[in-house]
Amino acid sequence: MSNDLLYTVPEAAELLKVNNNKVYELFKAGLLTPLKLGRYKVPRSELITFVERYKGKDLTDLNNIKDIEF
Repeated sequence: MSNDLLYTVPEAAELLKVNNNKVYELFKAGLLTPLKLGRYKVPRSELITFVERYKGKDLTDLNNIKDIEF
């Protein structure tokens, strides 16, 4: 991850290895908090917090987050 302070939705999607729509779904579900500065941006600190908070979780269905089963 670069040291940029803010990431656009496509940049955040690339970092999270998902598509843009998934990032918007994360916004809508309240799991990832953007700010709007012209277009939506995601702070680097928010991405780090998101990954730390949800590691070990299955986020396939954002309405039914559960632990990953191996």
